[in-house]
Amino acid sequence: MVSQEIIKKENKDVDNAILKENRKQTILDKLFHIVFLLCACMAVVAVFAITIFIFSKGLQPFIPGNEEGTYSFIKFITGLEWKPSQNIYGIGYMIIASIYATVGAIVIGVPIGILTAVFIAEIASPRIADIVRPMIELLAGIPSVLYGVFGFAVIVPFVRNYISPFQLGDSLLSVILILSIMILPTIISVSETAIRAVPKSYKEGAYGLGATKMEVIFRTILPAAKSGILAGVVLGIGRAIGETMAVILVAGNPESGIPRTIYDQVRLITNNIVLEQGYAEGLHEEMLFSTGVVLFLFIMIINIILNKIRSKVVEK
Repeated sequence: MVSQEIIKKENKDVDNAILKENRKQTILDKLFHIVFLLCACMAVVAVFAITIFIFSKGLQPFIPGNEEGTYSFIKFITGLEWKPSQNIYGIGYMIIASIYATVGAIVIGVPIGILTAVFIAEIASPRIADIVRPMIELLAGIPSVLYGVFGFAVIVPFVRNYISPFQLGDSLLSVILILSIMILPTIISVSETAIRAVPKSYKEGAYGLGATKMEVIFRTILPAAKSGILAGVVLGIGRAIGETMAVILVAGNPESGIPRTIYDQVRLITNNIVLEQGYAEGLHEEMLFSTGVVLFLFIMIINIILNKIRSKVVEK
């Protein structure tokens, strides 16, 4: 009897310990759940706060009865001159320049980035890949302003002396070249990861059917990795659209004029905000916030279009 009572007591102690540990674990799980939820909410709140602030400030010039005066939104986004001293605010030529610069960076940077990712993942020996990959990662860590200094000191003189017929280095071409370099790390890293994620059975099956190495890469691996590659392209385009500091030093930033050739000077939407925000006031300051609204909408539209394209490609 005594031994049975001792065993029951020990079992009860064990059960109590287990219950206590389970309660402790449950409390910790709930605590971490709350922490993770708060972190997620912070990101959402930050997006909403930025959006509300930008729109509340940026839409003021177009609301009748504004203290600083009312301006036409259509005239604002289609105007071809930006002269705050004369109360002329038009960013149409900046929007066009931003589109040109982004498209140019895509045309040059995307093929180079994808082919580099293919080289690292499928062609290069492990030793060479281990050398190239850290260089790409280092390229991603370089601050934007250093890209701008490089563009100002190297790319601009090169364009002026060897390419441009107008002896003008700070131009749309210089912007495209510097943006093409800046989007490479993102495209290469994401594309390489997507390529390496393709199952080996795909490649082995293609080789078994008699395909060459290039046929396997372009007809099997890249189509299978297209979703991840497109994700890298979208991220790269996002950086190209939003880049500022590097572009300021190589663009020229004129107060008017649609670029008619790649050798013309340009002013991008992002440049306009940074160049004048420090001293702007009154209607001028509100118009810079309005420029931010247009930039916000511009990026949102581009992302929606690219995601739609990505979804359709993945479905196919």
